[in-house]
Amino acid sequence: MNDNHVGIDIDGLESVTSAPAAYVDLGTASLVSLSLVSGKPLQVWIEYDGASMRLEVTVSPAGKPRPAVPLVSSIVNLSSAVADDTYIGFLGANGAASSSHYVLGWSFRIGGGREPDLDLSKLPPLPSSKKTMPRLLIVILVLAVVLVLILVSGAVAVLVKRRRRFAEEEEDWEIEYGPHRIRYKDLHAATRGFRDVIGAGGFGTVYHGVLRRSGAEVAVKKVAHGSRQGLREFVSEIASMSRLRHRNLVQLLGYCRRRGELILVYDYMVNGSLDKHLFADNKPALSWERRAKIIRDVAAGLLYLHEGWEQVVVHRDIKAANVLDADMNAKLSDFGLARLYDHGSKPQTTHVIGTLGYLAPEMSKTGKATTSTDVFAFGAFLLEVACGRRPMVCDDNLDSPGLADLVLERWKAGRIMDAKDPRIGKCDEADLELVLKLGLLCSHPDPRSRPSMRQVVQILEGTGTVPETPPKDLGSNNRLFFGYSESFDEFATVFLASETTTVTTQPSSSHSNDEQQELISG
Repeated sequence: MNDNHVGIDIDGLESVTSAPAAYVDLGTASLVSLSLVSGKPLQVWIEYDGASMRLEVTVSPAGKPRPAVPLVSSIVNLSSAVADDTYIGFLGANGAASSSHYVLGWSFRIGGGREPDLDLSKLPPLPSSKKTMPRLLIVILVLAVVLVLILVSGAVAVLVKRRRRFAEEEEDWEIEYGPHRIRYKDLHAATRGFRDVIGAGGFGTVYHGVLRRSGAEVAVKKVAHGSRQGLREFVSEIASMSRLRHRNLVQLLGYCRRRGELILVYDYMVNGSLDKHLFADNKPALSWERRAKIIRDVAAGLLYLHEGWEQVVVHRDIKAANVLDADMNAKLSDFGLARLYDHGSKPQTTHVIGTLGYLAPEMSKTGKATTSTDVFAFGAFLLEVACGRRPMVCDDNLDSPGLADLVLERWKAGRIMDAKDPRIGKCDEADLELVLKLGLLCSHPDPRSRPSMRQVVQILEGTGTVPETPPKDLGSNNRLFFGYSESFDEFATVFLASETTTVTTQPSSSHSNDEQQELISG
């Protein structure tokens, strides 16, 4: 319109509506022109009503009463122009001209009613346009510089010693992951020098901490990472997974790398891990209602990892020790072993890593962690929660049956409910029996025969058909079928139909003792 106007622009430089800068004087009720380049402070009110979709802009000189009539208004649908995460701010430019723009004060409100007017007496004055520096200020600056030089000479030794103590490993390529990196110094202070141990396992030690800046409680896990090969990809995946958001996933807040250690920082869950509630003698027994809720929560979180995010996330370490109790929602934690790959692509071969009893048998042969290997571990988790027993007992007897073998034996004998945790007491037996059978189906040695997590969630929620799998169809030698010394060449096929599930097995010749020993070691 001209070089002194107010306009409403939506996603472009062409205004929806505009008007010359002016305001309605309350005394005379007349329209008074305003100069936007006079150097005098102005007040602006911008209001949007989501119901009527009306956007109004009112301007006046600072100190003048607010005009009753807006300068410009228009009906605009901001829902199509504003993202879910939106930043509100200011932008000033004059092209090739030189100018200064100052925002002396502003307020923002979401909801009904008007935002209260600013108290102009509390705003800072408009900065002076004089460029000459006062003589007194020059003297003060000179004295300050001299004082700083004196202090620096005495503080250098202290700073060098402190830097060595909290030195971190950081390379140029990590700059892009900066927002996800947390300083070692802050983690050292948060954990009182890594003294507050709350857990330990084969992959690292977990400490409780409180971040001083935010006061947030965190769980800090140290993971040994001696090899530099693949570290960049690993840190990249950690940074990516810190963007995961789901009510049944513990938030991964960031990482730190120092002296061969990778330190992961999570939200802290005050009630601890599920295995402490399942196996500790000093904890009250969990009811089936609580266990069933935990199972469905973990299934929902795992489905999000497999299908609900921009990439496929394979967790690789699903077990009760990595399920945390958050009162209303159980949360799956510990992404220190997780791996990513794009939807539709194939996972890469990695080292066989995980926890014995939860490792799918094909991992020892292919080395590929997939969503199907996660389903296998989830099946072991289902049996673990329902039976109150760990999937495997680590002792010198290699012939001792695993938990899946024992549940299958009870099922074949027509007494599958005998496998439940005796501390459960009265419960919804139909639901518990469903979980036991689903745990066996997820633990199938043939990855092609396991359901997807979407099917698992549908079955648990009652929206999917419950598979009927006669135990006699699982083969006469159930130890070979569900144990950890089974043959990889064993043929097994599951047909998920609308009413029933048929399972057929055809065992092949057994492996040699050397092959079986290698499988157990894996």
